[in-house]
Amino acid sequence: MHKPVMDNPVIKRPAMQTIPVTVPLIATTELVMIAQQTAAKWGLVYRDHIDSGLALVQQVSHLELRQLDEPKVGGVIVDFTSDALTFRRLHGGGKKEAIARAIGLKGIDSLRVLDATAGLGRDAFVLASLGCVVDMIERSPVVAALLHDGLRRAASDGELSVWLPANMRLYHGVATDLLADWPHTKPDVVYLDPMFPHRKKNAAVKKEMRIFQQLLGPDEDADLLLEPALALAKKRVVVKRPSGAPFLAGKKPQIEMLGKANRFDVYLIQNPH
Repeated sequence: MHKPVMDNPVIKRPAMQTIPVTVPLIATTELVMIAQQTAAKWGLVYRDHIDSGLALVQQVSHLELRQLDEPKVGGVIVDFTSDALTFRRLHGGGKKEAIARAIGLKGIDSLRVLDATAGLGRDAFVLASLGCVVDMIERSPVVAALLHDGLRRAASDGELSVWLPANMRLYHGVATDLLADWPHTKPDVVYLDPMFPHRKKNAAVKKEMRIFQQLLGPDEDADLLLEPALALAKKRVVVKRPSGAPFLAGKKPQIEMLGKANRFDVYLIQNPH
């Protein structure tokens, strides 16, 4: 049985990635030990004195993913207290926001959502801030380490600590396997946002997506997520897609919610269970 990463870090993991964990060139012995613990926790390798390629860099305050030979490109971190996420949480439209309408939150205090492609956890965070209980699955140990680090720091934030730890749980594993044999409370909604090539040109997206595409590549097996998701969800499956992308697994949804850059394909469960 898979338990939340925050409760039990020793769980079955996908195959090891080649991205190492390292520290800044000037680092204390204590920081090196923390970085070595991070590497061991996620089945990664610790290396020091490296200056090129992608690496998870253990800083004193946080963990970040950096392209070491491009020092001008900022690191990718999970920061649920960032100005952007704080603004979206407070002024993003609440239950009128597109993702909230897509999962069917209108007129309901809370839903249990399984985000099977968690990534950096931003959509999960928005849903959790609206009262949903969100279980997250992330198969990449590198991305899961970043997300776990963000959850850890948020749990000590004066405002977020009141609700976030109870509303967001991370499971590290392969989504197709976990969806097919989910041992926890059945979700009302399964949410899918598979990696898809981005065409946006703004700098923030370009940096983040370029690093992610280098790390993960596109989700070649994304189509395999839909069938087990439909079998597991009690009310609906919601798939986030770029506006021009084909339907997941070629299956037309009952509802298409179109936005400027993205759309939400909503598959309603015909015989709720």
